Amino acid sequence: MPAPTVDRPADADTATAAAGLVRTTRGRLLWLVVCAAVLALTCLASIAIGAKYIPLDEVLRALFGDSGDANNQVIVGDMRVNRTILGVVCGIALGLAGALMQALTRNPLADPGILGVNAGASFAVVLGVTLFGSMSLLGYIWFAFAGAALASVLVYALASVGRGQASPVRLALSGIALAAVLLGFTQAMVIMDPGVLDVFRFWQVGSLAGRDVETVGSVLPFVVVGVLLALGLARTLDAMALGDDTAAALGVNVLLARVVGVIAVTLLCGAATAAIGPIAFVGLMVPHIVRAFTGPDQRWILPFCLVVAPILLLVSDIVGRVVLETGELQVGIVTTVIGGPVLIALVRRRRMVAS
Repeated sequence: MPAPTVDRPADADTATAAAGLVRTTRGRLLWLVVCAAVLALTCLASIAIGAKYIPLDEVLRALFGDSGDANNQVIVGDMRVNRTILGVVCGIALGLAGALMQALTRNPLADPGILGVNAGASFAVVLGVTLFGSMSLLGYIWFAFAGAALASVLVYALASVGRGQASPVRLALSGIALAAVLLGFTQAMVIMDPGVLDVFRFWQVGSLAGRDVETVGSVLPFVVVGVLLALGLARTLDAMALGDDTAAALGVNVLLARVVGVIAVTLLCGAATAAIGPIAFVGLMVPHIVRAFTGPDQRWILPFCLVVAPILLLVSDIVGRVVLETGELQVGIVTTVIGGPVLIALVRRRRMVAS
């Protein structure tokens, strides 16, 4: 006779599922702690490594104001520390902006650079300099905000023209086309006015060098507000991933969520672009890296992006400092060199999945 079957109590199944959830949560928390530790080590490396070699013990003394060498004190205590803090702040802004854009548009190729947001911010800054002359960083930020917001609206509008909705491919093509047009106008204004060229070339390739503590103080409030708005949307983004109709049936105000998301992206991209120039591919790469640890849950993707994006930006900056024998390579160039192959790999993978 077959052995009698014994039904498992429902409580046992629930307990097993809960234990699995706890293990998953613990695993994610562990990875988040590991990433935070890596970020701390990366910050230390960013302060210690540069064009001029300074022994680690001297770096630590200069960091705490005990160095006997005035030059080392200035290099470490002022230049490298400010550069590192700005890299952390702008890395957070770019990583979160990329994750938000990918979630809001359900487009895995969304990025402030690919969707034309950086180009819009750059165009607006150059337009402001052309019309009003050299401004303070705070003036650049407001123009960058306006340009980033306008570019976001235009890209979505262009992608929505005609039949069908704004698909990921349409959004990417519209962003690339708009970025090319804005780049043409930007270059025209730069060529016609040497004064604008002097300002524009300072940050057009994207760099953390040459910025002081006032730069950090100017952009930090906007980044903090953008971060809070982004983290507040985490649960809503998970519901919107199921589709607008399903999200609305679950009680989500889809229109309000998109408006808040656009405001957050505008604050994050505008502040980062005004401070260090247009940096491409950070917002594209980081969310894909993060999903290997978190899966599709936005409640974990966004916090991980807060930690992983600054690591990528600071590591790129460190590589740019040491890769050349004389001088240094701007961080925007390094991220582009890394991000180009990543973008090709993502497109090929999605094409193979679709075929």
